[in-house]
Amino acid sequence: MDRLTKRAEFLAVARGARSARRGFVLQALGQDAGTAPRCGFTVTKKVGNAVVRNRIRRRLREAMRLTPPALTRTGVHYVLVGRPDALVLPFEALMTDLATALRQVHGRLAPLPQSGDLAAPDAGRTIPHR
Repeated sequence: MDRLTKRAEFLAVARGARSARRGFVLQALGQDAGTAPRCGFTVTKKVGNAVVRNRIRRRLREAMRLTPPALTRTGVHYVLVGRPDALVLPFEALMTDLATALRQVHGRLAPLPQSGDLAAPDAGRTIPHR
């Protein structure tokens, strides 16, 4: 799976759907249905020093790597925000939480526009009159 690297990409995904779990918060945003899914990982300094943050990031990265491709969607960008409990949770529980979080955010995402789709994003929306 490709990685998100730019701050603007992380900020864009933060506006999308989210699912909180004990060890992490999963954020997702649908982009273009024709692109491969991309993932980013972040842990705030509130969680601990650099060693702790990197251990959490490594565990989350491995959990995402081992996630079956059938659980992810093409065209969706994911961000995993690590929490301190990601270190103490058994890895199997972390994997289970990730699978349920992925299903939950997919249910909350808007349908993805198909590449080449000419319809405007707000085409079916009406503006109420005051």
